[in-house]
Amino acid sequence: MKIAALGRIALPFVWFGAVCAISFMEAPLKFNAPNLTRPVALEIGNIIFDALNKAEWVLLILLGISLFWARSARLETALYALVLIILVVQTFWLFPILDERTIAMINSQKVPESNHHWIYIVLESVKVILLPGLGIAAFRSFLDANKDRNWIVSEHK
Repeated sequence: MKIAALGRIALPFVWFGAVCAISFMEAPLKFNAPNLTRPVALEIGNIIFDALNKAEWVLLILLGISLFWARSARLETALYALVLIILVVQTFWLFPILDERTIAMINSQKVPESNHHWIYIVLESVKVILLPGLGIAAFRSFLDANKDRNWIVSEHK
């Protein structure tokens, strides 16, 4: 039970950190490297985002198990469901489209303008709002469930 409580509090923040580090730091910064060609940067990005997506599914499953075992509140379940929907949309609709475009750009093919990258940015932005909200909601639920405990350790004289 304690592991489930810890998981439902910590995992959203770990996930938040991973998404922020990759989507909002690594991705834009690699295109500023002076000796890194655009095709190589795109290929590296493709590999990194594939790995991030797999890690997100692991985090989603672990978080789902933690929420189930901890019998989480409705707010936590609703936030989890929203994150799940975003990840499903990204994985099964958006990433295949973006991967196809990336491969075409790596192969020096002309690709038409598209809003898919902006959709990805919006979904990632929503995700980085939902994840800390989920962690905070889990922490509040944990505190409410343990409000009778004395969390302050007093010194014995």
